[in-house]
Amino acid sequence: MTSQLYLVRHGHTALNAEDRLRGLADPPLDEIGERQAAAVARALSDTGVSRVLSSPLRRAVRTAQIIAEALGIEQRVDARFNDRDYGFWTGHRKSEVLTEWGTVDAAPGVETSETVLARALPALDEIAASRADSAPLIVVTHDAVIRPLMLHIDPDATMITVHTGSYQALTYCERRWRIDLIDQQPL
Repeated sequence: MTSQLYLVRHGHTALNAEDRLRGLADPPLDEIGERQAAAVARALSDTGVSRVLSSPLRRAVRTAQIIAEALGIEQRVDARFNDRDYGFWTGHRKSEVLTEWGTVDAAPGVETSETVLARALPALDEIAASRADSAPLIVVTHDAVIRPLMLHIDPDATMITVHTGSYQALTYCERRWRIDLIDQQPL
């Protein structure tokens, strides 16, 4: 069976505006984020999407809620799509962490990309394999989840950018994922 899935990065928050690592912090969408979520709903309105799943964090839940309400579809939370845990570094400016450690991955106490991938990829595979219908799904999650997934699917896609309020289109066929679209920004 072939399945279509849209990975949506949640809308903008005040911590995004300040370039701070959000991780498990739980800021709400700001006005820009609300508009971005509505724009994604409009962009995906004629795709036949049957439901939307999201990370349990408020910014993802609200993005999913806006999309679900606009499209008249079911919304559920799936913790496997939760953001990366930045530990002590949550709330710090990304530039500060990069200056001190060279990469966010090198900072002590940060959940590894491999750990994020180990929970999110099986969730995607399970969703695709257990589908009773072939209607597309939306998963609202975070850049720190989307980027490792995309890099796993296409190891050559090393320079992936995932803006807030963007969507990525994937197809699952013969137990493999394929990237169809990256960083679509409907605003």
